[in-house]
Amino acid sequence: MDHQLILDQFPNITQIQIERFAQLGDLYNFWNQQINVISRKDMENFYLHHVLHSLSIAKIVEFKAFTEIMDAGTGGGFPGIPLAIMFPESKFYLVDSVGKKIKVVNEVAQILGLNNVEAEQLRMEQVDRTFDFIISRAVTSLPDFLRWTSYKFHGKSFNSIPNGILYIKGGDVQKELKEIKKFKKKIYNIPDFFKDEFFETKKVVHIYRS
Repeated sequence: MDHQLILDQFPNITQIQIERFAQLGDLYNFWNQQINVISRKDMENFYLHHVLHSLSIAKIVEFKAFTEIMDAGTGGGFPGIPLAIMFPESKFYLVDSVGKKIKVVNEVAQILGLNNVEAEQLRMEQVDRTFDFIISRAVTSLPDFLRWTSYKFHGKSFNSIPNGILYIKGGDVQKELKEIKKFKKKIYNIPDFFKDEFFETKKVVHIYRS
C-alpha cells in the first residue's frame, strides 16, 4: 500500500505534496528500524493506518494560512506531520514526552523541508503557549486530555469551524463526552470520508467553547 491512497482521497494536492507523501513511507521505514515509533507489523499499512487516519482532520477543516496548531502527544509525528504536509502555510507545534520520538519527528521534518513544523520534548501540560487548535490521536481519555489542554486554545476563530480540540478516537466516545460539561461537542464519523473497514468505528471529536 503506497501514497497513491492519499492522492485518491486528495486529488488536488500539489506535486511537492505528492513527493513528500511518497517519501514518508521510506523515511518511517528507516527510522522505525532505529527507533520503534510504529508497531513493526503495522508498517505494511502505514499509509492507511497512520497517514490517511491523520488526514481525516483535513476532511473536516482546511486550515487557513497562519493557523497555529499543537499536536499534543504526537508520538512519531501523527497526526501532525501528514497535516503539516497538507497545510504548508499553517504552523504546527508537535510535542511528546519521549525524546527519541521527537528526534524522529525532527529528522523527518528536516528531510522533507517542512519549515512549518517545530517539535519539542515536553509533556503537553508543560506547554506555555496558546494555539488555534489542539490535535491528537487518542493519547488518553478525553476528559483527561481536556484537563491538560482546554486552556491552550485562543478564543477568536478565523477558520471554518471554531477553535478548539480535534481528537481522533476509536470506539464509543459517548461515556467520555458525558463527563465534559462546559464545552460544545461535535462528532465526525471517519467512515463518512474514508470507506475502508479500518475506519469503521473511528471518529474525530471537535470540542470547543460555547
